[in-house]
Amino acid sequence: MNKVVILCVEDESEVRDAIQRDLAPFAGTFRIECSEDVDDARSVIGEAEDAGDRVGLILCDHMLPGKNGVEFLVDLHREPAHRPIRKVLITGQAGHEDTIKAINEADLQHYIAKPWSPEDLQAVVRKQLTDYVLAEEENLLPYVSILDGNRLMEAISHRRSDT
Repeated sequence: MNKVVILCVEDESEVRDAIQRDLAPFAGTFRIECSEDVDDARSVIGEAEDAGDRVGLILCDHMLPGKNGVEFLVDLHREPAHRPIRKVLITGQAGHEDTIKAINEADLQHYIAKPWSPEDLQAVVRKQLTDYVLAEEENLLPYVSILDGNRLMEAISHRRSDT
C-alpha cells in the first residue's frame, strides 16, 4: 500500500526533531519526512510522488531561508495536483497579514503557535489527516486506529449503504 506522507518544513534542527518526536504515534501508518527549506520540501514532494506516495499534510514554519513558508504554501496551492494537501502553519513569527494571506490564498487549515504542546499538535494532525483521508482515500480501514475512528467508521458505513 502506498503511504500518505506528513511533510514537516522547518529550518531549525531542534524544532524539526521536536516535531518528529511529537509525530511518532503516526509513524507506523504515515511516512514522516522533514525538510529544511522550500527547495528541499519540493524535492521531498517529488520523491514521494515518484514512489507512488501522496503528501497529505504539510506542517510548515513561516521563517525559512529563501522563500518563506506562507509563499511556499500559496505557490503549492496554486498547483491543482497539490490542492488536496492539508496545510498547517507552525510558527511564532507570522504576522496577521501573512496569516491572512495563508488562509485566503493557500487554503490554510490551521495555525499552531510556537511553542506547542505535543497533545495539541497531535490533535491537529489527527483532525487534518482524518479530513484528508476522508476526501482522498477509498480504503479508510487502515486509518481507523490512529485517526478519528468514529468519523472514519461512520464514513465507511455511509459508503457501504450507498452501494
